[in-house]
Amino acid sequence: MMTALTLLPFFPLFSFLVLIVLSKRLSWHIATAVALTGIGLSFIASIVVIQSLNVSASSGEGLTQSLWTWFMLGEHEVRFAFYVDQLTAVMIAVVSGVGFLIHGFAAAYMRDDENYSRFMAYMNLFICAMLLLVLAENLVLLYLGWEGVGLCSFLLIGFWYKDPDNAIAARKAFIVTRIGDTLLALGLFYLFMETNTLNIQEILAQQQTSPLSDEAAWWIALLLLGGAVGKSAQLPLHTWLPDAMAGPTPVSALIHAATMVTAGVYLIARMQGVYLLAPEILNLVAWVGCLTLLIAGIAALAQEDIKRVLAYSTMSQIGYMMLGLGAGANVAAVTHLMTHAFFKALLFLGAGAIILAVHHQQNIFKMGGLLKRMPLISILFLIGIAALIAFPGTSGFVSKEAIIAELWQSKTAGPVFWWLAVVGAFITSVYSFRLVFITFFGPYRAEHELLPQRHGLIVLPLVILALLALGGGYIPTHLEQVFSAPVASQHGPAWLHTVAIIAPLLGIGVAYLLYFPKTESSPAVPGTSSVYRFSHNGLGFDSTYNALVVKPFVWLANINRKDVIDLLVQLISWNTFTWHSAMKAAQSGRLRWYAATLGLGTALLLLGVIL
Repeated sequence: MMTALTLLPFFPLFSFLVLIVLSKRLSWHIATAVALTGIGLSFIASIVVIQSLNVSASSGEGLTQSLWTWFMLGEHEVRFAFYVDQLTAVMIAVVSGVGFLIHGFAAAYMRDDENYSRFMAYMNLFICAMLLLVLAENLVLLYLGWEGVGLCSFLLIGFWYKDPDNAIAARKAFIVTRIGDTLLALGLFYLFMETNTLNIQEILAQQQTSPLSDEAAWWIALLLLGGAVGKSAQLPLHTWLPDAMAGPTPVSALIHAATMVTAGVYLIARMQGVYLLAPEILNLVAWVGCLTLLIAGIAALAQEDIKRVLAYSTMSQIGYMMLGLGAGANVAAVTHLMTHAFFKALLFLGAGAIILAVHHQQNIFKMGGLLKRMPLISILFLIGIAALIAFPGTSGFVSKEAIIAELWQSKTAGPVFWWLAVVGAFITSVYSFRLVFITFFGPYRAEHELLPQRHGLIVLPLVILALLALGGGYIPTHLEQVFSAPVASQHGPAWLHTVAIIAPLLGIGVAYLLYFPKTESSPAVPGTSSVYRFSHNGLGFDSTYNALVVKPFVWLANINRKDVIDLLVQLISWNTFTWHSAMKAAQSGRLRWYAATLGLGTALLLLGVIL
């Protein structure tokens, strides 16, 4: 088992090295085999690790595997070591398993790209970085993985960098998440200063015997939340995620389902012992998630790009996870992370199959009638939608309803959170079936005939993910061994469950009345009202940030081009150049110049002695 744990993140790293070094020398078949082998072996290793964990760690204790001493930080030994408990087990299974299916789809989706090997190399590196993040035994290794997924997202979102929109989106994602990364780094430094250890489990164990002071716990929890908010695209650092849809669709699936946006949720779940010492910040976590799920849902109601609808839905579902963690529904929140990976990967890959078929058109108002023309893909996509809205019988129903059920008994906002979560479920249902009715019903509105889907790697991952979207919520996770007991043993009166189930069904009815084509030839047109445009533009967050931050910064940069710091840098440069020129002249290779220089130097020395 320890061998499997040791090699787990290094399989995709080795594949990355092979693909990036050989690059264009590899054929599609060899590059695909290398990429899928690396991720496939990681998934097999994760299964071996999980089985061994269930056998040897039934008491709830995790397993540690130390590889080598990385470096010394003062008196502290920083080890390159992995730690596995049931929380880690869920994460490595999701990252490697769903990641493998996305890689399979990507092999067909990106087959004709001239930089295919480089793309698959970056995808493998993305998986490696995420595995390092969730396996990290200490804060330093966790931060290495954290920065790694940020770098890979930049490389993959901007993979088609010759398109200015892609380059801008990649740069925006990198800069916005950098704000959160800086806050996380400050939080980790503060945590190390207070606990005098880098080992995550030692930090959490200390909170049982000698907990942090109230002030330290408050600031550390807040700074860690800042990092989670940036990486998981929560308010107010969420604006990068919709624009990230400019990248290839498999990248969107990987970011949303298996890697980057789940990192923030994992961080808060892993550091739950610290958050319990700062109940005000734990309450803030819940409010951030609650507001994000509502605002993202409202924005999704007016999106016209199929991938942007799904992007806002990811923000909303991550909001549910944050809400669950903040309200004490830890097991339900992490379970929703797992089920969300299944149905969100299904939805993004289904969207990718549709985009391929309609000649890379992403506007839902230029599709239509796809249920008749692409019945298999349409049915698989509808299964993903059913799980997204938590339709009874799907994995999304199991996990999301578990979160909502525990909210009523929350020790913080209680019923307020419950009602807002139910409203969010209603909005989710409306925008999801708006997407369904416009895309799959009514007349066919695309400019070209559909391209046939002949490659098995397009359909097979969708079928597997559809099965997981239906039954994945019943996979045993044993997360109770990691987290303390839920906030309450009772989930409120029975009518709460009834209302929570009726809300998404009511949303389907509203979407039917508003968006279902009344006749076979009924046109589908986007809205034109100011409210629609406001929602379409993400409720004005981008324009507000541009006005308050970007434009003032650019203005200051323009008027401050010749500042003191620049002059100092230029002075150092000039001084270095002057000395370089003098030394260069002294090494001219001419004998007469050397003799004259020697004579001048001797004369100066004699003059100095005489005087």
